[in-house]
Amino acid sequence: SVRPSDYEKVKIFVTNLLAFLDVRPEATRVGLLQYGSVVQNEFSLNTYSSKADVERAVKAMDHLATGTMTGLAIQYTMETAFTEPEGARPADMHIPRIAMIVTDGRPQDTVEEVAAQARQAGIQIFAIGVGRVDMNTLRAIGSEPHSEHVYLVANFSQIETLTSIFQSNLCGGIDYCDLGNHGCQHDCVSSPESYICRCTRGYVLNLDGKTCSKLDPCSLGNHGCEHDCVNTEDSFVCRCREGYKLRPDNRTCKSKSMAFLSLECDTKRCNKCSDGVMDLVFVIDGSKSLGPANFELVKQFVNGIVDSLDVSGTGTHVGLLQYSTKVRTEFTLGQYTSGPDINRAVSRMQYMGRGSMTGAALRHMFEYSFSAKEGARPDMPRVSIVFTDGRSQDDVSKWATKAKDAGITIYAFGVGKAIEEELREIASEPDDKHLYYAEDFSNMGEITDKLKSRICKEKPSPQEMCKCENVMLFQRQVNELLRRLTQNNILYSPVVVCIL
Repeated sequence: SVRPSDYEKVKIFVTNLLAFLDVRPEATRVGLLQYGSVVQNEFSLNTYSSKADVERAVKAMDHLATGTMTGLAIQYTMETAFTEPEGARPADMHIPRIAMIVTDGRPQDTVEEVAAQARQAGIQIFAIGVGRVDMNTLRAIGSEPHSEHVYLVANFSQIETLTSIFQSNLCGGIDYCDLGNHGCQHDCVSSPESYICRCTRGYVLNLDGKTCSKLDPCSLGNHGCEHDCVNTEDSFVCRCREGYKLRPDNRTCKSKSMAFLSLECDTKRCNKCSDGVMDLVFVIDGSKSLGPANFELVKQFVNGIVDSLDVSGTGTHVGLLQYSTKVRTEFTLGQYTSGPDINRAVSRMQYMGRGSMTGAALRHMFEYSFSAKEGARPDMPRVSIVFTDGRSQDDVSKWATKAKDAGITIYAFGVGKAIEEELREIASEPDDKHLYYAEDFSNMGEITDKLKSRICKEKPSPQEMCKCENVMLFQRQVNELLRRLTQNNILYSPVVVCIL
């Protein structure tokens, strides 16, 4: 089913991949199989020792032009191609074994079982489909996560668009965690030369560097509680003794009898959303098309939204993902409980600057960002703001729909070359309340203000804010006067001031 002209495009795609690989016997070794009704070994991992020789062999290949026995090709890959006689290095050297399978049709044999066996044998499989390939078949072949290993393009002319994605995936160095032998009880994090184990929130790494034990944060002595520290499931809370109540800093205590003045108005109502407590996750495009200068404007956009919210332990919690070819959690919902801390975290973000896998980012947001493990709270409104400046290189509708069906409200914010159809697939309904678009970054300010007002529906008017601030100023002045009178023994009992 692969036409001669398309076959040549596949060969060009392979040679483009070779361009960024260091092909040498002591570095990357490359082999190639062509399959149809049979499997033909074009060259093995130890056939050629230079990139130029491999490129010549690829260009000289003849088209088989027979059936589609994909399962047979995977079996040959596992049982023959990745053996030491064919040039694969010993397993104990932990050299990644990677198979990239390109197909344009439905297999004439079964692939699920043999692909699972290959993956269990330590082979990392990338599945690339062209045209009318069943996505379920590609997922049965490719390694997890599918967002990084399974790709589908409409025709062979588009296959070249995947080159930069594979450059990112293949040139990121060895992912030691993917080898499956790390032994970490909780999370494995790859480093350039090895890996480290990390524990989930509320646990601490044991001396063996692998296992985790429940954390007792109160016993560490740095909790800062003025009175009592109480351990929770994944952290701690401060509590005050009888007759005292916790101050807004959630650490120190004050006597209830010293509450000289009690007013409904407070700084939160004067300056922040009065009715906008939520769990909010930003999903931010960090693709190459954005550019470093515009990425700084996106960071200002995020901080502008954050500054309009009541971010606190009991108020709004904020998390953020940046995505490009891959998805990176910049900070989780449970990581920060103040606006300034989030502002600093946003300012420290490093621009990724590669592809644009919006679908993968939506999947990560749905599956992980709103989990209890990352700080999401039960019975709390869940909101996501998705920012993008161009067409996604993967499907967005599936994971956007799953997220919305799970009760997550999604605001889609597009700039420049963002695709309206994709924005509609991402955004919650109705569109006029959840979809925002700016022609360029210079027009973001007006759209940002509209988005702020939509998220915080009951923000007080400037007149209300002014009135509120004046009352608060009076409150502070009266409290200070009463404190001085008490300290000077002029006033002996608590006073409650009522303002009508």
